[in-house]
Amino acid sequence: MSKCKYTAIGGQALIEGIMMKSPEKTAMAVSMPDGTIDVSMLKYESLRKKYKILGIPVVRGVTSFIESMVQGYKAMMLSAEKSGFADLDEDDKKDTGEKSKFSKAVLSAVMVIGTVLGVALAVVLFMYIPRLCVGGLEWLFKSDFSKFTRSGIEQLLKLTVFVLYMWGVSYMKDIKRVFMYHGAEHKTIFCYEKGLELTVENVRKQSRFHPRCGTSFMILMILISVIFSTLVQMIFPQVYDIKWAWVAAKILLIPIICGVGFEVLKICGKYDNIITRIISAPGLWMQRISTKEPQDRMIEVAIAALRACEPAVPDVDRRVDMNKTAENIGSQETEETGNDNI
Repeated sequence: MSKCKYTAIGGQALIEGIMMKSPEKTAMAVSMPDGTIDVSMLKYESLRKKYKILGIPVVRGVTSFIESMVQGYKAMMLSAEKSGFADLDEDDKKDTGEKSKFSKAVLSAVMVIGTVLGVALAVVLFMYIPRLCVGGLEWLFKSDFSKFTRSGIEQLLKLTVFVLYMWGVSYMKDIKRVFMYHGAEHKTIFCYEKGLELTVENVRKQSRFHPRCGTSFMILMILISVIFSTLVQMIFPQVYDIKWAWVAAKILLIPIICGVGFEVLKICGKYDNIITRIISAPGLWMQRISTKEPQDRMIEVAIAALRACEPAVPDVDRRVDMNKTAENIGSQETEETGNDNI
């Protein structure tokens, strides 16, 4: 079995593009309407470098999550503009004046409104409704569930909603293309970690399931929240009986859960043993939905982004057999063609 070098390179699928990030630099590659690949460097100084306290375990997870959200949002907006996705009509493409500015303003407003509504919907779907459902089940069975049972049911409902949501949006044309770029990102990182030449042929052979994926992070947060929810109920049992207070408590727990999930994900990406494989398994299974087999063009974009942010001195000393789980899972799946008509 081939060994992979441990790297801190990560990425994010964008609109017709990919952002790759290493400890040294961040690059974005976008497939342009004229057939070229636009590569640009993104300047972003992490707060963890400015303030050492933000780099301690758990805290760095929260900081990293917030920074990733901010940087990812900016990169998504920029990729939409570069790829032509932000153009409202043909006149906007020709107009560099007020219409162009109006087009960008409208897109920004839509993204902001969408984000606010998304957060509100997430609070309702993932916090309030599960609490109502547990209360309904207790009333139906005329019995008070144990604290662990309550948390388990709530998280199972959250996981079900999350999976159904991801599965549903994966059939949308534009989202499916983003998921294909997501697959290209994973495959390219795997190819780099194996020390292979970054070619379309070598990248295509790699698994699209990666243990350090953000999808795995989301699943981890849901699973870890079972533990913290149970602890809160044990320490403050009265909070659970007040629905709005329980929702507020769950929101306040997010930074802690996020920080712990980040540390667990780093460990699973760095080490390969029976424990890390079990922890990584749900996230890797979920990547069957959140990643799709990419087209060759998408792989070329991913390669361009990774080459642009590749560290000057590759880390070749630390090696870890971190792709074993992904390869085992990937070998059980019949791979999709990368040239689907969508």
